[in-house]
Amino acid sequence: MDILRQEIEKRRKLLEETELVGPKKKFFKRSELIQKQRDEYTSELREKPSEEEAAEKDQNEPKASSSKTAGGDEQVLARKEVMKRLRDRNQPILLFGESEIEAFRRLRKLEVQEPELERGFRNDFQEAMEKVDQVYLQELLRDGDQKDSKSRHDVAIKDEGMTHEEMLQIGSRLGQPSNKSNDCSDILKVLKYIQYLWGDQLNQRPLEEKASMKGRLVSATYSQTDSYLRPLFKLLAKNSCPEDILEHLIIIVVHLTERNYVAASDAYLQMAIGNAPWPIGVTMVGIHARTGREKIFAQNIAHVLNDETQRKYIQALKRLMTQCQKLFPTDPSRCVEYNA
Repeated sequence: MDILRQEIEKRRKLLEETELVGPKKKFFKRSELIQKQRDEYTSELREKPSEEEAAEKDQNEPKASSSKTAGGDEQVLARKEVMKRLRDRNQPILLFGESEIEAFRRLRKLEVQEPELERGFRNDFQEAMEKVDQVYLQELLRDGDQKDSKSRHDVAIKDEGMTHEEMLQIGSRLGQPSNKSNDCSDILKVLKYIQYLWGDQLNQRPLEEKASMKGRLVSATYSQTDSYLRPLFKLLAKNSCPEDILEHLIIIVVHLTERNYVAASDAYLQMAIGNAPWPIGVTMVGIHARTGREKIFAQNIAHVLNDETQRKYIQALKRLMTQCQKLFPTDPSRCVEYNA
């Protein structure tokens, strides 16, 4: 009985709060209760827009102040760089109703949340082609004389001051025991000399040929080869080139100086591919020796399979060999036919 009385008192208090019953009114209709609930619901709906507007104002005020600070204190990237980074992440460069500063902050948020961007396999030649086109566009935008227009599409070359006679002298002393400490530096000089002659030949082309599609492809190939050869040049400059690769490089450079391009190509294939039946494998699987175990040595391993850096500078070395044959032609019996 006490619990029932407490429940009745609670309901009476609720009804008095809703003003349906009171000291002068002891009963109410159900329709009045429904109408009262409707009025409370509509009043809540009318109050909600004002709360949302206040929240939007609160959000807009810090945005406006932050845009001021962004223009003054915060360092904002250039719009082109923001667009490029957003496109690399497959994100829209501008959302509906978004300002450039907000797009920049969205990029910053993405870079913080996902710092490592997986690009997959990149097309290096396409990147080199884009750099060549970018340089050409920058040259077109400059207001220069016709004299400056001759330098358009020129590739970057560096003259080491070497001559063809010095190249022949290096070829005569390479591989000798007395010159072992200078083998890396001599190979570096010869390769840089061939690269310089190739780049100088490209720069001597007329402007129309440089601006053509074929000319820009050749310039992109040169710039890609230059980037591929940098790790090899660093190893040679520090005299830290691996012994197995250095051994083949000596043979290749000696044959290039002698203009024996067929023998140089054979030495290159021996270095790049090798003649091992399995370049990667286990030598001993039990108490018995594996068949062909004597063929698994350093000189038989395919260096193309080692890592991506070696593959790149080995490929670039082949391009230098091709250009050396074009720069210093010899008898057809000692040349490699590339346009068969």
